[in-house]
Amino acid sequence: QVQLVESGGGLVQAGGSLRLSCEVSGSDFTTIDMAWYRQAPGKQREFIARISSGGFRLHDASVKGRFTISRNNAVNTVYLQMSSLKPEDTGVYYCNRIPEFANWGQGTQVTVSS
Repeated sequence: QVQLVESGGGLVQAGGSLRLSCEVSGSDFTTIDMAWYRQAPGKQREFIARISSGGFRLHDASVKGRFTISRNNAVNTVYLQMSSLKPEDTGVYYCNRIPEFANWGQGTQVTVSS
């Protein structure tokens, strides 16, 4: 049974930084591509960034230059370093495999105040 556990969210002022973590269990983490997603209040979940098993990264235009996805295969964890946060970055952040596992984690709430 695959488990995704996101953490690291919180309340931060605009311009601040946060680092999100997602620990993956129940799967061979070293062989899978991973991604971060965001669901803003009242909106659908949207893609933020992805990282391949080999470390190739792709960031959505809305976060490029501000967010960085990374991974540590030794601890089965994918990270999202977020800086220069804006109020529109507010939402629940989720990680998942590409292609997605059926079961999502609980997500971690990020709230950016203006």
